[in-house]
Amino acid sequence: MDKKFRFSIWYFIFAFWLLIMLQELYFTAQHRNEVPYSQFKSWVMQNKVKKVEILETVIQGELYPEREGQAPQRFQTVRVDDPDLVHLLEEKGVEFTGVAVSTLWRDVASWVVPILVFAAIWFWILQRVSQGAGGGFMRIGQSKAKIYMEKDIPVRMSDVAGVDEAKEELMEVIEFLKTPDKFTRIGGRIPKGVLLVGPPGTGKTLLAKAIAGEAGVPFFSISGSEFVEMFVGVGAARVRDLFENAKAKAPCIIFIDELDALGKARGTGPVTHEEREQTLNQLLVEMDGFDPRVGVIILAATNRPEILDPALLRAGRFDRQVLVDRPDRQGREAILRLHARHIKLAPDADLGKIAAMTPGMVGADLANVVNEAALLAVRRNRDMVHQTELEEAVERVIAGLEKKNRVLSPAERERVAHHEVGHALVAFMLPGTDPVQKISIVPRGIAALGYTMQLPTEDRYLLTKSELENKIAVLLGGLVAEELVFGEMSTGAADDLQKAANIAKRMVKDYGMSETVGRVALELTPPPAFLKPGDVSPRGDYSEQTAREVDEAVKGIIQTQEERVRTILTQLHPVLREGAHRLLEQEIMTGQELQEMLAKHPVGQPAPVS
Repeated sequence: MDKKFRFSIWYFIFAFWLLIMLQELYFTAQHRNEVPYSQFKSWVMQNKVKKVEILETVIQGELYPEREGQAPQRFQTVRVDDPDLVHLLEEKGVEFTGVAVSTLWRDVASWVVPILVFAAIWFWILQRVSQGAGGGFMRIGQSKAKIYMEKDIPVRMSDVAGVDEAKEELMEVIEFLKTPDKFTRIGGRIPKGVLLVGPPGTGKTLLAKAIAGEAGVPFFSISGSEFVEMFVGVGAARVRDLFENAKAKAPCIIFIDELDALGKARGTGPVTHEEREQTLNQLLVEMDGFDPRVGVIILAATNRPEILDPALLRAGRFDRQVLVDRPDRQGREAILRLHARHIKLAPDADLGKIAAMTPGMVGADLANVVNEAALLAVRRNRDMVHQTELEEAVERVIAGLEKKNRVLSPAERERVAHHEVGHALVAFMLPGTDPVQKISIVPRGIAALGYTMQLPTEDRYLLTKSELENKIAVLLGGLVAEELVFGEMSTGAADDLQKAANIAKRMVKDYGMSETVGRVALELTPPPAFLKPGDVSPRGDYSEQTAREVDEAVKGIIQTQEERVRTILTQLHPVLREGAHRLLEQEIMTGQELQEMLAKHPVGQPAPVS
């Protein structure tokens, strides 16, 4: 790929300097042999001048050679009003002629030639700018779509795993591109557009490439943001150019990634007639105007389908929406095996266990896990990736890198140890919580001084009120443990409090799980379907009295679970001390070790769910 040409002010400086140099060279050439008029008359008196030519403004001539065979020396002097010059030349026998020559062309040339040179340089600069890599001003209306021909797409459906339902939905598109007559002979019509929706990293772009690779057709790939420019009308021109190129190479696939950057609902911003809306209007016209029998299939991907313009989603445009969701346990295992094809795995590597440890992860996260495990094996000079590298890679992706250089004081380590054991003990004692896998006081990530890893035994899609309350209780276990042992909490519980408050607010405002507020949903605007909502939801359309009731309900949920946790940890105070002591000694403790400590101590029944 050619290096991108960048326009610079240095081109102006270079052209101006070249113009000055040309004028200087021309002036030097014109006056190279010029002598004073007095010197010229002195040569005439000394009989050194052979002949002269008297012009309008100058006098040119030749001197006698100083030696035999030497070429005569030419000279030039300015012409002055001297009536005795002709008499002096006749007296000395100098051959002279008088020619009235106009210097108009010479004067014109002295200005025109530099201007022409400057214009040629300027034309060359503009030509390079317009033909530079990525296009310039003259190509601004052309589509920026990357075109992959059928031989350049190595991706196949076998390279996509974990999204079996989406693959089945899209097999019709492949069949239509391969054998369109199969659908058209009975009057069937393939959908004009297919919208892939799902969380980031689930493989929407990979799936689109696999469709083009399986069908063996050209693939036009462009991002929604590449249509929008600061110049009015450029986006619409690029849409037209894209569809014209696609029709010329039909059958083919047009893939628009991040469609929400282009297809956001019109009239929602402060400016209703902006460039983005004109581009969207042109896209709607193009999608509605072309014949699907031409063989142009439009695929688009987004993780914000709730903000798209309704005109895009109607029948006749994006007829079909295909969900590319987070993979389940079997899907995660299939993705791990897909990415581990080029990795040397040891016999003890259990990808099924790793799939169970990674609920909620998407394909991109799982690919990162496999790559991190391979890098860890290389650092340890191993020839194969073992189970220990895979499990540690999961920890690196979830909790971050170990901060081996971050040294905590003994008092801080002791507080962190009790904090983490408090989390784990509450998780053991409450029903329906995720099993504790590991407890560590090794700092990880940006601000985590320790962590308690809980791994679910199955994928969950619904949570009950009691399960949400148990999650809040586990989050409060750390700060309550600090208060019981040290008499006060620390700033290390800030993240736990934020997460607990967020769950409590969602229970009250979204799920209707508060007896005082009632079975109502107070947030009129739902959170993003496939993106993580903010910790604090925006306030809905309700009164100040209702807002106070919401605050009281949230506060009541937190306080109730705090008292519940305090009761549990008071009963388990000896286990809390013993577990923290062992964690200080070895820094990392498994959940099985803590469970064995619990079995040695008589403990009361878990606190009832309120």
